[in-house]
Amino acid sequence: MSQLLRFDQVSCVRGDRLLFRALDLCLSRGDALWLRGPNGTGKSSLIRMAAGLLRPFRGTVSRHERCALIDEAAALDAELPLRAALNIWGRIDGIDGTATIAAMEAMALSALSDVPVAMLSTGQRKRAAMARVIASGAPIWLLDEPANGLDSASIALLVAAIHAHRQGGGAILLASHVDLGADDVRQLHLGDQP
Repeated sequence: MSQLLRFDQVSCVRGDRLLFRALDLCLSRGDALWLRGPNGTGKSSLIRMAAGLLRPFRGTVSRHERCALIDEAAALDAELPLRAALNIWGRIDGIDGTATIAAMEAMALSALSDVPVAMLSTGQRKRAAMARVIASGAPIWLLDEPANGLDSASIALLVAAIHAHRQGGGAILLASHVDLGADDVRQLHLGDQP
């Protein structure tokens, strides 16, 4: 099936605020959708719904493949060396160590494999979280502000990883205040709905 993720008439309420309503979207293999809009319009909530971490107020969310999420937390054990922390996720995702090594190389982290996660800079931790997503092998990537803390060279690595994932048949749902300059990305502006 080429359709990986679908929202049908999805509404989101947080607290007493309606963030968006009757939202329809579909991601198929090779697609990328950039969620845009001011803070507080529901971009992160939409990504959390796609991941199954938040239930819609109304409507349905259908995932037809596995997903991998990056958000403000790296989701890596801070006390472990980077490669060991990534290998834990590899075991959870059922992948071998070669996928972790390739993901670390893709995000220019090989030289840091023995450094404890707690000692990594903000940008290095963000790249490590992205390596976790890459290594997962999940067809759906849910990326919530993946460029936060990244310098221009690291953003180029992120864009290259996104491009390779799409070329391999994966799909991307991306919330970012930064224009990554990725090719052929659809946009959805939240906050434009009444």
